[in-house]
Amino acid sequence: MTAGSLLLVLFAVIAAASGQLMLKHGMQLATARARGSGGSLVVAAATTPWVLLGLVVFAVSAVAWLGALSRLPLSVAYPFNALGYIVILIASILVLHERANLLTWAGSLLVVSGLVIVVLSKP
Repeated sequence: MTAGSLLLVLFAVIAAASGQLMLKHGMQLATARARGSGGSLVVAAATTPWVLLGLVVFAVSAVAWLGALSRLPLSVAYPFNALGYIVILIASILVLHERANLLTWAGSLLVVSGLVIVVLSKP
């Protein structure tokens, strides 16, 4: 794996996680707006800047992912998605003020441990 391939796959994972956080935040805003106005959640979501930005960032991550797949075997690239669990877990706590219990942390760390094992086992 080259440094460029590693950076591309890491960018794709971090961008996907960022897009998910933006979508979650946007949907919280859209839900509150739809409830307050009695309007449609679909319309509220489609007109919420955070939802739209989240979709754009997620699309950028998809393009980066395609680039990573063109350079790396899927069996090498795909386990890096496990990093997204940790990025989203930490960001959901810090940015969205969500809570995570000990089992959530333990499970996420087990998934990332699997990533390390898979990556280190590749020749």
